Amino acid sequence: MATYKKRGNKPKKGAKQNIEANSTTAEVFNTLDETASKSEKWIEKNSKILFSGLILVLALILSYGAYKKYIQEPKEIEAADELAYPKSFFDQAQNNAVAADSLYNLALNGADGKYGLLDIIDNYGSTNAGNLAKYMTGISYLKMRDYENAISHLSDFSTDDQILGALALGNIGDAFAEINQPEEALEYYEKAGNFKSNEFTSPIYLMKAGRTAMDLKQFKKAEALFTRIKDDFSKSDEAKDIKAFIQSAQFAQQ
Repeated sequence: MATYKKRGNKPKKGAKQNIEANSTTAEVFNTLDETASKSEKWIEKNSKILFSGLILVLALILSYGAYKKYIQEPKEIEAADELAYPKSFFDQAQNNAVAADSLYNLALNGADGKYGLLDIIDNYGSTNAGNLAKYMTGISYLKMRDYENAISHLSDFSTDDQILGALALGNIGDAFAEINQPEEALEYYEKAGNFKSNEFTSPIYLMKAGRTAMDLKQFKKAEALFTRIKDDFSKSDEAKDIKAFIQSAQFAQQ
């Protein structure tokens, strides 16, 4: 009878790799299970805090929505209605050189129990109408030669509008010029000229800035300001004789 050596059941190489892979996978899942278990325990332990936080967030969202709908929006409408009265006097004063100061006073202080611009700022300062009232108040004081109040109220005004924003800054510059503070005037003329650059206001205030720089003997800065008018706003009225201003600034530097 033939005999043979019995071979052991040696595992194949592929089978061994599968075992190792399964073992690694098992470890990963065990780790994930442990992590999940810890997370569940932490959530369970802090569930009251988490729930309270969620309620607080929801309450804040609902409160903001309610505030906007039932308080802010009605206040905006109310402020706009109140602004119509003093604005009518402000508009008349802007277009009427005769008795302009009287009209500006009516715009500022109101009459016949109606709010003026100052009342609107006090009562509706956070609204859009209140913000616009700050601009009109600043202009009113500027026209009435109360330059410090003009600077104060125009500085409180804020806007993204390219024209109104530049005009507010430029008028602050005018007010500083009137009280003989040319350095501050130059600063605000430059801000106005650079505010959302446009063909209407930018060349006007760059020219004012350039001339003020000349008065301050800042000739190099003046040349740069005049040159910008020539390069960027060649079609503006300020650009018509701008080469002469540039030459003056260059000559002064010699």
